[in-house]
Amino acid sequence: MQKRKLGNSGLEVSAIGLGCMGLSFGYGPATEKTQGIELIRAAFERGVTFFDTAECYGPFVNEELMGEAVAPFRDQVVIATKFGFTDGDSKQPLDSRPERIRAVAEASLKRLKTDRIDLFYQHRVDPNVPIEDVAGTVKDLIREGKVKHFGLSEAGAQSIRRAHAVQPVAALQSEYSMWWREPETTVLPTLEELGIGFVPFSPLGKGFLTGAIDANTTFDKTDFRNVVPRFSEENRKANAGLVEVVGKIADTKGATRAQIALAWLLAQKPWIVPIPGTTRLHRLEENVGAAAVELSAEDLSAIESALQQIKVVGDRYPAHLQQRVDR
Repeated sequence: MQKRKLGNSGLEVSAIGLGCMGLSFGYGPATEKTQGIELIRAAFERGVTFFDTAECYGPFVNEELMGEAVAPFRDQVVIATKFGFTDGDSKQPLDSRPERIRAVAEASLKRLKTDRIDLFYQHRVDPNVPIEDVAGTVKDLIREGKVKHFGLSEAGAQSIRRAHAVQPVAALQSEYSMWWREPETTVLPTLEELGIGFVPFSPLGKGFLTGAIDANTTFDKTDFRNVVPRFSEENRKANAGLVEVVGKIADTKGATRAQIALAWLLAQKPWIVPIPGTTRLHRLEENVGAAAVELSAEDLSAIESALQQIKVVGDRYPAHLQQRVDR
């Protein structure tokens, strides 16, 4: 697989990474441990060198799974993990106090069975802790060799600038896809100006853009899509037109919907690296295959024209989670 550099940081990763949250958390029952390890190792065998986890995925078990899975080839991959929640629990309040960041780093290093965290993200901007203090703490961890690069997640342009002035930000991770394009307004121009890479999570619209979800789909009771307004039965029906458009484009390219959605992201900027997640080998192979799908200027223009005709319905987060997104 081709490699990409995340902005000016020098951090080089596979053009498509693997988001590992769903192996342990968020999308129904956790994957059995040996299956999770096999999937991560299968990704590496297919050229993936960028793996995304967080202490709150589980909590904690996803990092442990990651550490065990990549142990045989640790020095050949980039591991990204995150801090930012009280006790590592995403249902708890935000907590990015310097002492908490340090505690998370030490605990994550143990769970990941490694001596350094390649990319350490603040999971959400904490309004109670100046971002300069957060950046300064990570800067100290970098100086100590425990962390290699600093990242932010779901941060707005102002926070990105303030953090970057203290410690260069290697990458921003935020939701971005054909059905969530808000980053294009202020975030992407800021990243381009500052030389920061972009890592879109949910690049397949939490599975919706694959075409595998429709108005009749039912989710496991532990699947967080049950509380996402965009995934209400009514909104899934309303948004079906987007999937139809992507499907028509995919047919003309001999590709799948997922591959078109990922190829579209890759075509936006050379410093964008999406991290689709999956628990299934055939989906992994499909996603990896997107790196080989070439979209011409004409293809991109046709996609843009089609997307302009589609109005996506429903918020991407319930109200209590939307409050945690930095502006």
